[in-house]
Amino acid sequence: MPPKPEAPPNAKYAWRTIARAAPPKRTAAERVGDFREIYSSYDEATVRAQASRCIQCPNPLCMEGCPLANRIPEWLALAAQGQFLEAAAISRTTSNMPEICSRVCPQERLCEGACILNCRAEPVAIGAVERFINEYAFYHGAVELTRAPANGRRVAVIGSGPGGMAAADELAQLGYAVTVFESQQIPGGLLVNGIPAFKLEKSVVERRIQLLEKNGVEFRRGVHVGRDVSLAELRRDFDAVFLGIGAQQAKALDVPGAGLAGVLPSLPFLIQKNVGVSPEDFPPVDVAGARVAVLGGGDTAMDCLRTALRSGARSAVCLYRRDLANMPGSRKEYYNALEEGAQFEFLTNPLELVDDGHGAVSAVRCVRMALGEPDASGRRKPRPVPGSEFLVPADLILVAYGFDPVPFPEGSDFAKIAMTDWGSLIVDRDQMTNVPGVFAGGDSVRGPSLVVHAVRDARKAAQGIHRYLTTHAPAAGA
Repeated sequence: MPPKPEAPPNAKYAWRTIARAAPPKRTAAERVGDFREIYSSYDEATVRAQASRCIQCPNPLCMEGCPLANRIPEWLALAAQGQFLEAAAISRTTSNMPEICSRVCPQERLCEGACILNCRAEPVAIGAVERFINEYAFYHGAVELTRAPANGRRVAVIGSGPGGMAAADELAQLGYAVTVFESQQIPGGLLVNGIPAFKLEKSVVERRIQLLEKNGVEFRRGVHVGRDVSLAELRRDFDAVFLGIGAQQAKALDVPGAGLAGVLPSLPFLIQKNVGVSPEDFPPVDVAGARVAVLGGGDTAMDCLRTALRSGARSAVCLYRRDLANMPGSRKEYYNALEEGAQFEFLTNPLELVDDGHGAVSAVRCVRMALGEPDASGRRKPRPVPGSEFLVPADLILVAYGFDPVPFPEGSDFAKIAMTDWGSLIVDRDQMTNVPGVFAGGDSVRGPSLVVHAVRDARKAAQGIHRYLTTHAPAAGA
């Protein structure tokens, strides 16, 4: 490991004289007219000043708050000195896609939330500095993937989302021939299909895909595992398999009227509006002039609100049964949605979707909620307030209650992989399933979670695959 860079003079006290500066952000009036990213990068002087606010504490809590244990103080110190390429190189040692994580991670709940400055001032702008140094490295052509000599082994990666991409990256660097199987024609998984471009422009993901291809990773598009290729075929043709298939099956809305016209799941709507291609069996949706109600309080709900407004909705309101303090969605995304015109009805629970008399939704009948004692998860359980029912007019309902793992096709030999009662894959400490040589990670194992968690699982699985193949398994076809 290279020696830790020295902090700039007086860095320990810079936070007292330098206020936290938010990265440049387009006005709400401008950004609701398109799907381009709303944030841009700092300039060099600002990034150096913001990085200098890090006090280089001996036990950096930011690293503990980061699921990847990114070496944050080291690259902050380098950035403060203007050594941006060196800083980016350090960030890439622990993250396979820092330019993506810096855009989509909820830093306020992770590294920045753990920053020791929170008790005295605002935290260091870790995410914005991470974005700058990595974009700087790309601009200067300094992002190159390393690869060990080919070791003669082949690994199949199923799914090209963040977990699949990270696994492919790690394995390619270890000398494996990696083939990624993706059911869609555009690789990137939810990074492309689910996360709107105003948070993560598609060109950023495409650039990372191209870098993987340059490093020898092969992408086979339009292949559905369990239908077009069996588990037996994968195990025959490859030495190991990594399943990064995600969790994209929408949780059902269980209220009267859920089957009315105008009641739609969130993900197909987001895919249609962000990629321009409708998923199978999902007709085009025109929200221009519509009153849109979004059910749920997570990041997907925030994405639906902001996407609906960009698509011409007359109004977009979020109905959430808990309060803001208990809402799981990113606070940054919540405030961005507010700025863009979204409305929020907290402590509000849908009871019924009202028929307009012609089989389509016209309103949501709701009840006000009050928070009671904490439930098993530690969150205060909402209870209905008697006599508080009211109507929210709506022409379109987007259900964003979360997702479950997608089941394998009925009759598929993937059924031999052990699962929990709710359909998540069971893995050991190396991320291997009960089927030898078949590994898994990300949302298909842990349920819907963060991009950075999928990356962490994939890195762990890649090391597990490497240990397994170097100690147990003969090469495929041997």
